[in-house]
Amino acid sequence: MAWGLVVGAAQAATPLAFWWLDTATVYALGLVAIAFVYIGFAVADGRPVVLAVETGVASMFVVIAAAAITGTPWLLVIGLAGHGFKDLWQHRHQFVANTRWWPPFCLVVDWLVAAILAVEIVAGLQFHH
Repeated sequence: MAWGLVVGAAQAATPLAFWWLDTATVYALGLVAIAFVYIGFAVADGRPVVLAVETGVASMFVVIAAAAITGTPWLLVIGLAGHGFKDLWQHRHQFVANTRWWPPFCLVVDWLVAAILAVEIVAGLQFHH
């Protein structure tokens, strides 16, 4: 979980590395990337129902991220916090096999970035050029 803080802080800083993109776009791409990690785990799991569920869930996060690119950045906070709750559920139920360490790590990343984004929004940071 400590590594989740490190990675979360790095993810929160990613707009600095992609200065030519809107901040909302960079964070939306990050949300999509972390959602798709579970599809990889589902493929490794091998059960078709797990792959179907994880693909559906990832698709929902893609829609939220896409809407956040031009919409309110609060959608990013909602998406990241929601993904953190999905991680919590995954950790408790072990829906995808062999991911024991991943959900707590990802939960910390998601919730840290969501908290940082909420502070940035309240502070008046511009997410769109």
